[in-house]
Amino acid sequence: MALTIELHPELEARLREEAARAGQDPDSLVRDALEQWLRLADTARAGALPRKETELLLAINQGLAPELWQRYHELIAKRRAETLTPDERTHLIELSDRIEEANARRMEALIELARLRQTSLEALMDQLGIKEGVVNLRRALHVIGRHPPPEAEA
Repeated sequence: MALTIELHPELEARLREEAARAGQDPDSLVRDALEQWLRLADTARAGALPRKETELLLAINQGLAPELWQRYHELIAKRRAETLTPDERTHLIELSDRIEEANARRMEALIELARLRQTSLEALMDQLGIKEGVVNLRRALHVIGRHPPPEAEA
């Protein structure tokens, strides 16, 4: 079935950027996001989730403000174009640290939810429609101290 949705230009641009960052085409990204949302809606309709699971799902789905992502992508583009100033480089590092910390918190919530549901992390991520590329497992696990640094595995 085909469905056409009108998007504001800004939202379309963000969608295309996010899809490119995730290594997906925009249609697949939207389809995956809708499937995840519908699974959560089905779960909510089937009965209220226990409070702890609800808190963990909220933490898992907590994202950074769109303005931060926009600035991050602007700075990445400037770095690739080799036009990044020293102050912008410092800001990019700070934003990268915030993104890593957010992914680490998300990973901690995923691990805790997998533990509560007595399933593997990989199975839970599959159930929630979360792809490893969206949350770099090794990097996030390293940040929270549950995995050796990626370079230590080589």
